[in-house]
Amino acid sequence: MAVGGGGGNEFHPHPVKEQLPGIDFCVSSSPNWPEAILVGFQHYLVVIGSIVIISTIIVPLMGGGNVEKAEVINTFLFVAGINTLLQTVFGTRLPVVTGPSYAFIIPIISIALSRRFSGNVEPHERFKQIMRAIQGALIVSSFFQMVVGFFGFWRIFARFLSPLAAVPFVTLTGLGLFAHGFPQLAKCIEVGLPELIILIILSQYIPSVLKSNKVIFVRFAVVLSVVIVWVYAEILTVAGAYNRRSVKTQLSCRTDRSGLISAASWIRIPYPFQWGRPTFNAGDAFAMMASGFVAIVESTGTYIAAARYGSATHVPPSVLSRGVGWQGIGTFLDGIFGAGSGSTASVENAGLLGLTRIGSRRVVQISAGFMIFFSVLGKFGAVIASIPLPIVAALYCVLFAYVVSAGLAFLQFCNLNSFRSKFILGFSLFMGLSVPQYFNEYLLIAGQGPVHTRSIWFNNIVQVIFSSPATVAAIVAFLLDSTFSRGHDSTRRDSGRHWWEKFRFFNQDTRSEEFYALPWNLNRFFPSF
Repeated sequence: MAVGGGGGNEFHPHPVKEQLPGIDFCVSSSPNWPEAILVGFQHYLVVIGSIVIISTIIVPLMGGGNVEKAEVINTFLFVAGINTLLQTVFGTRLPVVTGPSYAFIIPIISIALSRRFSGNVEPHERFKQIMRAIQGALIVSSFFQMVVGFFGFWRIFARFLSPLAAVPFVTLTGLGLFAHGFPQLAKCIEVGLPELIILIILSQYIPSVLKSNKVIFVRFAVVLSVVIVWVYAEILTVAGAYNRRSVKTQLSCRTDRSGLISAASWIRIPYPFQWGRPTFNAGDAFAMMASGFVAIVESTGTYIAAARYGSATHVPPSVLSRGVGWQGIGTFLDGIFGAGSGSTASVENAGLLGLTRIGSRRVVQISAGFMIFFSVLGKFGAVIASIPLPIVAALYCVLFAYVVSAGLAFLQFCNLNSFRSKFILGFSLFMGLSVPQYFNEYLLIAGQGPVHTRSIWFNNIVQVIFSSPATVAAIVAFLLDSTFSRGHDSTRRDSGRHWWEKFRFFNQDTRSEEFYALPWNLNRFFPSF
């Protein structure tokens, strides 16, 4: 059977690129200070959305009101700024924002609804008791993450990770968050949809038409579109467009309904144990450790995507393990300060690297400065945090998509004509979406997960792990790639392992030093293997 043609003008595949071309500033470079500050502010704008969403979910369940919500948001911001600096200086050294994780929501809700707190009817006291229990569980979970990272266990996993297994893993790190995109945007379609359209026009269409000054629209599309639509939403609010709408619509659309500005303090510095001494419960700790594991998996996918958009080489396994260890320290700080949730690498901020084409470490460190600054000046931070959430969801539709495409880009290293590759890719992607959908639907309909034994902590562990698309996809793809037809001669090349072989050890590729070496010659004392 004849396959293909043989003409002289036959097209050839695009060449494989170990580092992504077209990035204006890589990990180790930076734009001029005015541009760096403005792009850093955009990273702050993006991460504040997740902080507000998670705080809005957990604080009312804990018995807190607007004052407690404002304090939790400020604490989130403060600790996220510190954790981002630690991760970019001592961790992976990648331009990754470290913020709150959705992976911790299930055990947090379980703690908040626990019967042992039902006897306290005073809301603020109930809030503090639940927060102390969450702090204790987070502290235990942080030790698990530190052991996995600093003792090199995650390095072992990463050394056996191939591009084939990384595709569904990284892809679903972004795609698995689809519920936070258009479904949230549609809660106020007249605000969210214009934001999405304007963002796409500014970042994609206008630069392709303009011959000069197009860089402005590529790099600053987020802040420009948010300002335009925020002003538009303010006009709708003042004009009374939502006065006779439902309470749910008003909460999503109005610019004056968040309650954060009036509740926030002018100046407040978060401090350790501000809610009191943490309390410890074994069941809470085990469930939170499962969330810590999911956060590790999702952060690893984000690190790999961020390395791509920072035009860096593939992340060496030792650097990934080092990053996981410092993520554990970040979760420990979350527990000490009482942020309310554990930390993870921010997926949306990794997508912003691709949108702006600026993968600079310094820019992300500047964003950490904004987080700390606005967390202390509570009123000013509350103004930014009061942006209607459908606007933030519109940003997610684009930013999560960039992380999805970063995962799909690793297909260039794989043999897509191999039926082994086709099965592993298709099956892991399908199961990564299908299994969490089943677990989430069951929980929504029945009020409990499909696994409901007498041990609530065990039920939460199973629910947390199998509700994460990235985690399910990583488990399926890694196991299949490591066990299926492993002895065949073509398997190694079909999976693309030969492309990443040079990055299995830190010193095997000279470029690793440029992107991932610790500052101040600290590699002498903390070598990467």
